Amino acid sequence: MMSPVGTSIQRSSSRPLLDLSGAAIHGNFEEKDPTILLPNQSDDISYLSLDIGGSLIKLIYFSRHEEFLVNNKRNKSSPILGGRLHFIKFETNKINECLEFIRSKQLHIGDGDNAVIKVTGGGAYKFADLFKEKLGVSIEKEDEIDCLVTGANFSLKEIRHEAFTHREGHKEFVQIDHNELYPYLLVNIGSSVSMMKVDGDRKFQRVNGTNVGGGTYWGLGKLLTKCNSFDELLELSQRGDSRSIDMLVGDIYGGLDYSKIGLSAATIASSFGKVIAEDKDIEDYRAEDISLSLLHMISYNIGQISYLTALQLGIKRIFFGGYFIRGHAYTMDTISFAIQFWSKGGAEAMFLHHEGFLGALGAFMSNNKHGLDHLMVHQLVERFPMGAPYTGGKIHGPALGNLSEKISWMEKFVQKGTQITNPVPMASPRTTGLGGFEAPSSKGDILRYDESNLNVGVLHLVPSLEVFPLLSNPKSYEPNTIDLADPNELEYWFTVLSEHLPDLVDKAVASEGGTDDARRRGDAFSRAFSTHLARLMEEPAAYGKLGLANLLELREECLRDFNFFDAYRTIKQRENEASLAVLPDLLLELDSMNEETRLLTLIEGVLAANIFDWGSSACVDLYHKGTIIEIYRMSRKKMRRPWRVDDFDAFKERMGFRAHKRALLFVDNSGADVILGMLPLARELLRRGTQVVLVANSLPALNDVTAMELSKIVAEATKHCDILRGAAEAGGLLVDAMNNILEGSRQKLPSTPLMVVGNGCGSPCIDLRQVSSDLAAVAKDADLVILEGMGRALHTNYNARFKCDTLKLAMVKNQRLAEKLIKGNIYDCVCRYEPLR
Repeated sequence: MMSPVGTSIQRSSSRPLLDLSGAAIHGNFEEKDPTILLPNQSDDISYLSLDIGGSLIKLIYFSRHEEFLVNNKRNKSSPILGGRLHFIKFETNKINECLEFIRSKQLHIGDGDNAVIKVTGGGAYKFADLFKEKLGVSIEKEDEIDCLVTGANFSLKEIRHEAFTHREGHKEFVQIDHNELYPYLLVNIGSSVSMMKVDGDRKFQRVNGTNVGGGTYWGLGKLLTKCNSFDELLELSQRGDSRSIDMLVGDIYGGLDYSKIGLSAATIASSFGKVIAEDKDIEDYRAEDISLSLLHMISYNIGQISYLTALQLGIKRIFFGGYFIRGHAYTMDTISFAIQFWSKGGAEAMFLHHEGFLGALGAFMSNNKHGLDHLMVHQLVERFPMGAPYTGGKIHGPALGNLSEKISWMEKFVQKGTQITNPVPMASPRTTGLGGFEAPSSKGDILRYDESNLNVGVLHLVPSLEVFPLLSNPKSYEPNTIDLADPNELEYWFTVLSEHLPDLVDKAVASEGGTDDARRRGDAFSRAFSTHLARLMEEPAAYGKLGLANLLELREECLRDFNFFDAYRTIKQRENEASLAVLPDLLLELDSMNEETRLLTLIEGVLAANIFDWGSSACVDLYHKGTIIEIYRMSRKKMRRPWRVDDFDAFKERMGFRAHKRALLFVDNSGADVILGMLPLARELLRRGTQVVLVANSLPALNDVTAMELSKIVAEATKHCDILRGAAEAGGLLVDAMNNILEGSRQKLPSTPLMVVGNGCGSPCIDLRQVSSDLAAVAKDADLVILEGMGRALHTNYNARFKCDTLKLAMVKNQRLAEKLIKGNIYDCVCRYEPLR
């Protein structure tokens, strides 16, 4: 496959090029904030930016990572140098720890005597000499507001789940239409508060602000509670009950609401108002209650001023950022309620996933003078790596040098979990009453403080990803069929994944020869993925909008993070060999049928062969009852129509009308599924004059076939079939594989091409908003899409609509999915045909 052509951006006359070709948000389970992958860099690239504020240092750095393989036309793989953007934070008073971190990872190396680091924030001036003294580098100061807006624009346009609302402890992600983004009000809450009206890229003006901000909260809190850190003050608020300090409407009106003007008895009338009438010293008040009252006071006022500013400017969309918020649910709830209350529901507060890193991200982008502007949202992928000493920006030790150190860290993680990173229990719903202006419902309620170490991942840039061009409406497309916002669904699927985990670990360890090293890595993977599941069960929106596809992809990424790149490799090889052995007899059987009978038999064969799925516990049980061929034959015998979803007759009628020009066949599992099911169907389409593109995973996932494996399977199959041989040659699949075939044995073969492409993902499911550029290129001329298997046709894309004829084929191997989706039972079949209208 041809790799995409990208643009190289010159940072300065003395600095190496930053090549954006192949970019994407691709993670390494290490940080709270996501990392960006930049695949094609020179070895000496050095990229680093910081936002040094009064309380916190926000650091973004680029790391090289050789991870991706690109297939070329000769079915070989070429390594591509990859990279990521990591997001780290330090307390400003620990500037030396930050400098040591930069030194330990050699982030400042690469420019010789002219080394320059882009820095924004007040610390760019305060610590310039220290950077020169300790690291031998100069600081190039970037305008703070300019960086802030640049970072916000980039995040909102390019990161799919960047913006969200937060009401009553519930986080809901908002998809932003790029054409309707501007104008918006950006409220940055740091030590003080700045409000910018943003009208476009580099088009903004500061329209308001207030000196009552995070510094006010921290300053007053330090005086009144003796806390030693901002985080400690926020933690106190989680255990607070401000009703002993704040004067409520009910305190004024004898416990009654003031319904005439729409105020409930629990609404705060005066922050710290009760203190006036009480003869008490500060020691007589709980520090927890003081902290919470302060949080109310600051948050409400920021919310009110922000709304009034937006109202004056005629803006309804307000985004809040800055490290005052820090993912603290009660802070977001109070701001949200203030906006909702004063606007009477006409405006809504929205928050940002990368809230604290906007300035640092803008400074990073200034390195290449906004060279990232050409990226699109589908070229960014966020991953959440596990097993690193700096999760969530909290440094737990020196930089990891190798995988063994990462495994050791995971072992330490489990042994001392609460000391290293332990998710805070989520608040029960409605802890804030009717809204942010109201006190918690009872003393001692836990208020969610989302300073988790696993919240923001690693942002990868992958420009080689594109939107699938045949989607009918990409803006409304939602790949996930299962709604994990339903707590019952969430618990069920988490249970399924947890129960499958031991078997998956066994397979992964066996794939690496069962060595001691493999067992140790398998244990580390199990611990890491279990921690992810526990975190997401507690707060499903912690990593962004959660769907079943995201969960399954997270599992595969976690496997790869511990160097398990193909856990089912041995099993797939065995099943491929067994299926190829019986393929010639199957093709002879099919050739003996008339065209109409053959088409039905082929569809039955696809459905029967789709029973083989190592991701299904019900199917794993079948493997103990017979060989793969025996199970396939048994499954074929049970193919009785009508199926649960049966549109075969409509599909047959369309096939008799005229041949399609090009068909994309999204294949599923290795073995019988692809060899005895989808390959014969592809052969039939070729026989009818239709070009066929077999679309397979780019990376392994469970026992799914990969594009590289599929090319080899096709090469083997061509030894027994002239139709496949000629088509594979026409499609460029047999450059190397046919060397052992005698020239004299060849017949004149049809030129209709058969091709294989990778889909750009490594998951049992597929999100068609992010597919490989190779797939996008061949899809443009296609007029038939066939999606096969539970992951691609049921778990995802069952409700997707396309700009061409579509056939969705799958055998249901999960009882709950059968009941929810097709109101059927396990082993029911789906043949859903959707013609182009």
